[in-house]
Amino acid sequence: MYTAPGNPESVFTYGAPALKFGPGASAEIGFDLGQYGVRRVLVVTDPGVAATGAPARIAEQIEGFGMEASVYDGVRVEPTDESLLAAVEHARASGPWDAFVAVGGGSSIDTAKAVNLLVTNPGELMDYVNAPVGGGLAPSRPLKPLVAVPTTTGTGAESTTICVLDVLDLKVKTGISHARLRPVLAVVDPDLTMSQPPEVTAASGMDILCHALESYTARPYTSYERKRPEERVPYCGANPVADMWSERAMQLLAHSFRTAVRDGEDVDARARMALAATFAGLGFGNAGVHIPHANAYPIAGRVRDFHPSGYPAGEPMVPHGMAVALTAPEAFRFTFEARPERHLRAAELLDPSAVRPDDPAEFLPGVLTRLMRDVGLPNGVGGVGYTEADVPALAEGAMKQQRLLTTAPRPVTEEDVTGILRRSLTLW
Repeated sequence: MYTAPGNPESVFTYGAPALKFGPGASAEIGFDLGQYGVRRVLVVTDPGVAATGAPARIAEQIEGFGMEASVYDGVRVEPTDESLLAAVEHARASGPWDAFVAVGGGSSIDTAKAVNLLVTNPGELMDYVNAPVGGGLAPSRPLKPLVAVPTTTGTGAESTTICVLDVLDLKVKTGISHARLRPVLAVVDPDLTMSQPPEVTAASGMDILCHALESYTARPYTSYERKRPEERVPYCGANPVADMWSERAMQLLAHSFRTAVRDGEDVDARARMALAATFAGLGFGNAGVHIPHANAYPIAGRVRDFHPSGYPAGEPMVPHGMAVALTAPEAFRFTFEARPERHLRAAELLDPSAVRPDDPAEFLPGVLTRLMRDVGLPNGVGGVGYTEADVPALAEGAMKQQRLLTTAPRPVTEEDVTGILRRSLTLW
């Protein structure tokens, strides 16, 4: 466990975008943008979402309120430094833009965050990437209004201050984190999520679940040394407000996740999943995430030949939510001793009918493993192509995610991460 701080923190922070939720909410974005006095709007999306027609409809609707709107559909699913720079170059060449609207999953929203950052602030992409991978620079100038319109139920990117990317040369997934990246408005329209394939629903749903679980079991904000005002960061540790959102997200998942994967036409299940994603984002975007997300970055970044169903063909990938889930059972087995009551409560929220085993540390891992099997996730890290020989490199990559690992409820060494990854090669 962590040593009790000599001067414990007594302050937590909380931030969130304005939120508009409900079927048809995306039809009001033109009106919403009009409140910001903008004239030119860039809609950012990926080819798959563009093919649904939703981004074009949103752009047309924006133009109906007297603004100019253009669609950029070059977002890469699971963004890389190269794909982000391509989007930035497009925005610079076609700009200036007064506002951005991201329509899609976390990939589109995160790309729009990076575009917004780099067209408003000096410097290069890697200057802003979290240390030690990048320079960890904070933006020095205000960003433009960003409206986030999720079409998947998982990332919570519409609520958060984080942009996630793969740095190709380093074979590592990392991020940029600053309060100014947070969208000014999240427009969550469950109607836009109906086209998700079951495999995408499963992977992104596990992202919701891990966001809620990791923030709920994170270090309490009072376990840190007291910070000066300028030292405060969005991830401040578990706190009463974030806990509330995380608990509600888990309750919604318990009654909707399996149904949404099994029957994508179930409107009620889709709506509950959209709400769960938003709630989990409002939780973890302030409390933080820890070991499963830290492990997910190298799992996704070092993929060789895994091609998931339901995602764009042509190149290997481990979808983010899937990568997060693959070590979650073992990660929460490891963290149990730090916050037993939180782990037990989470298991009960996720599966109210589950029977508590003789060993309480096995309760949450068992609930997670059954859920992963039911929604069709691969059987551990080995299920996406990794072997025992890959574990040291994966552990090295995870240890670079110190911003996340310091949020874990107990200290995490490279030996600990190596054990979690090794035990996660096969889960059942």
